[in-house]
Amino acid sequence: MKNIKFDILRFPINNNYMDIETFRELMQKQAYVEAGTELSEMFHNLAQEALKITVEINNKYHTPEEITALFSELTGKKVHESFRLFPPFYTDCGKNITLGKNVFINACCKFQDQGGITIGDNCLIGHNVTIATLNHDFSPKKRANITPRPVNIGDNVWIGSDSTILPGVTIGSGAIVGAGSIVTKDVPENTTVAGNPAKIIREIKE
Repeated sequence: MKNIKFDILRFPINNNYMDIETFRELMQKQAYVEAGTELSEMFHNLAQEALKITVEINNKYHTPEEITALFSELTGKKVHESFRLFPPFYTDCGKNITLGKNVFINACCKFQDQGGITIGDNCLIGHNVTIATLNHDFSPKKRANITPRPVNIGDNVWIGSDSTILPGVTIGSGAIVGAGSIVTKDVPENTTVAGNPAKIIREIKE
């Protein structure tokens, strides 16, 4: 992995530069992103970098150590050595993903992380899970404009295959999301949810 100065990466915006910390702060504030603005251009630049790195991840064999290094480059943050990923993996940003320890991401997952995706310790993300953090404007005349909403996943969460987590959702620690679920609202700790839209089907007791 090339020598990355984590959290101070900068990207060209017209004749200026925007650093990753500024971008993340704007996303944390859920800044409204108008098409054609400098912030919108930052989305494009980050997507191009993510494409380069995910092509490297997805198109040849890498050891677990190499995958961790590449994912650190993708996120612009040091990823813990316990991280495991089965490629392919897809994202159109990468720089607003935060992972805890012992996170496993199975094959064919898609993270739209501009708005922020935080995953706690000891989490299992099943095959083909989609996590979205952006909403387009409801007005047809402003449809290209975007509002970010973060997704937060607690510790010891298991998200089943083919599930979709929509913008703004928080999944509490210890929860299970059943395979194929569409999660539209917050999931309480230590519950199992399933369905479209996902609903609580049971509590989890030790």
